[in-house]
Amino acid sequence: MKTSVAKVRTIEKSHAGSHRGPRPRRTVPGSLRGTAYEVIKHEIMTCALAPGEYVNEAALCARLKLGRTPVNQALHRLMLEGLVNIMPRKGVIVKPVSLDEVMQIIEVRLLTETYCVRLVAERATEADIAELEVTLTRAAQWTRAHNVEQMMLSDQTFHNILARIAGNTVLSGILRRLHDRSLRFWFISLKAVGRHHRYVQDQHESILAAIRKHDAPRAESAMRSHIESFRDNVARYV
Repeated sequence: MKTSVAKVRTIEKSHAGSHRGPRPRRTVPGSLRGTAYEVIKHEIMTCALAPGEYVNEAALCARLKLGRTPVNQALHRLMLEGLVNIMPRKGVIVKPVSLDEVMQIIEVRLLTETYCVRLVAERATEADIAELEVTLTRAAQWTRAHNVEQMMLSDQTFHNILARIAGNTVLSGILRRLHDRSLRFWFISLKAVGRHHRYVQDQHESILAAIRKHDAPRAESAMRSHIESFRDNVARYV
């Protein structure tokens, strides 16, 4: 919560200091809309806005110190991404956790993300591999500290880098949306001490080991095991 509010305030201050007189209409609305989207999405992913929770739009605007328009537009974008439901005359609700939904997402990830990592193993440069190594080193530090939020964000970063390295923008867009919808299930199911290391960190290391050797079949197998392990873990905790 504090991080989200600070994030908004930082952006507000940067706008305040960079203009004298009226703010340009073309830049500020988009910036505020983007801010609202990122902050609300982050709170949904980390369950600060809990599954099934009704969102008081006026209270949200006041808390984030943002106008109704950018918040409303952000909520509509999140609805299109499957993270909130907007019900006419009833309001906004954070989409409840559904085991059926996450299992369907995992089925699609087993097809798309295993193919993605094959491409990564074939196409990754030394610079790409170094970037993945740095990401996993940082993830290991957060794992030792058991900082659940940073562990989750590191997981997201690792998968987003893989999607980018694959070099297919259509595939990358699909994977980002799927992974975003998976994250809060991760947050709910992997909070127990040691569970992240067992189900995520070690498996990411196995995926990276295959990529280093440009071994596409091994990378695909490691990714499949990773996603299946996630599926089995979620089934026990959702």
